Amino acid sequence: MVGDTDDVREIRREGVGGHRAAPHTADLRIEAWAPSREGCLAEAVRGMVECFADVSAVRPTHLERIRFARADDADLLAALLDEVVYRVEVHGQVPVEVDAETVADGDLEVRLGVVPLADVEITGAAPKAVSWHGLHMGADPYGWSCAVTVDV
Repeated sequence: MVGDTDDVREIRREGVGGHRAAPHTADLRIEAWAPSREGCLAEAVRGMVECFADVSAVRPTHLERIRFARADDADLLAALLDEVVYRVEVHGQVPVEVDAETVADGDLEVRLGVVPLADVEITGAAPKAVSWHGLHMGADPYGWSCAVTVDV
């Protein structure tokens, strides 16, 4: 992505996925990258979760499967992150593992390994909504990247 530090650019050349967050006026900006579209979506979820919870010491207690109909990449990113917000707010579940794959009919299947919110250390404000302003996801010279603003 434009503006990457040399460290991130080198990591991306090696084909490694990752994410980072930056403060944004009353919100949070998450950037993620990976060699594949599915990996980039998973990194975006990990990046959003890390902004409000430390999940390093917990293992999933339940597996949730979600299927998203074939859609534009930006729509999939927004829908997936909205699903995470919904699970945190309504079900009190936090994803600690995430895996995504495109299935034969073009739909996206996502597996979220979740734990109860009470089982994680809260480190920041939980996300409230995904903003469409400045949302981006697409292929780039190193694989895939995305950027999204999350209301907290």
